[in-house]
Amino acid sequence: MTASDQQTKPDDHATFAHVSRGYYPTFVALFTATLLISNICATKGVAFFADSSLTVGPLQILPVITDGGFFLFPLAYILGDVLSEVYGFKSTRRAIYLGFGALILAAFCFWLLIELPSADFYENQEALRSVVGVYPRLLLAGLAGYLVGQMLNSVTLVLIKERTKEKHLWARLIGSTIVGEFADTLIFCSIAAGAIGISTWSDFVNYVIVGFLWKTLVEVLVMPITYRVIAYVKKREPTYQL
Repeated sequence: MTASDQQTKPDDHATFAHVSRGYYPTFVALFTATLLISNICATKGVAFFADSSLTVGPLQILPVITDGGFFLFPLAYILGDVLSEVYGFKSTRRAIYLGFGALILAAFCFWLLIELPSADFYENQEALRSVVGVYPRLLLAGLAGYLVGQMLNSVTLVLIKERTKEKHLWARLIGSTIVGEFADTLIFCSIAAGAIGISTWSDFVNYVIVGFLWKTLVEVLVMPITYRVIAYVKKREPTYQL
C-alpha cells in the first residue's frame, strides 16, 4: 500500500453529518407541533359565558364563541416572533413552509385514515370522522390564513427591526401581531364563513374583530415571557451579533 492510499483510506468510524448546536431546529419543531395540535383542537367549538349577553355597538362580546385551538394557536405566532427576531425572515420563511407542509401531510393522513376499511371490532368510525375529518373549504381557509398571516407577521417584524435595531422590541411584537393576526383572521373567515355557520354581514364582522382582538390581547399578555425567551436565545445563540 502506497503512502497516498494510506492518506485516502477512511478511518474505522462511521460518517455522520453535523447537527447545528443553535436553537433554530428546536423552535421549528415546536412551531410545527403547535400548528398541528392546535388544528386538531380547533375541531371542538367552545363557548364562554354562554348564559350571558353583552354587546358593544354592533359587536357581540358575550357569549364568547370560539374553537378549542384558541389557547394554543396564538403560541404559533409567538414562536414565529422569536424566529423572526433572532433568525430573520429567510429562516422564518423556511419554518413557515415546513409547518405548511406538515399541515397538508396531516390533512392527507387523516383523510386516508377515515377512508381505510374499518375492522369489525372498531366502533368509532363516525367519532373519528367528526374529530379529524377535514372539510376542503375549512382546510383551504386554514392553510391560506396561516400562510399569509405568518408571512406578514415575519415580514412586518423584520422591517420594523431594520429601523429600530435592538430597541423597541415591544413595537415589533405588537406591530407584527396586528398585521399578521388580522390578515389570518380575515382570510380564514372570508373563505370559511359559510362552513362555520356565518351567514350575515354583521356576524362576519363580529367574528373577525373579536377574533383579532382576542389574539392580539394574548400576544400582549404573554409579552413578558416572549421578551425573556428572545433575550435567552440571543445570549446563547453563538451566531447572533448583539
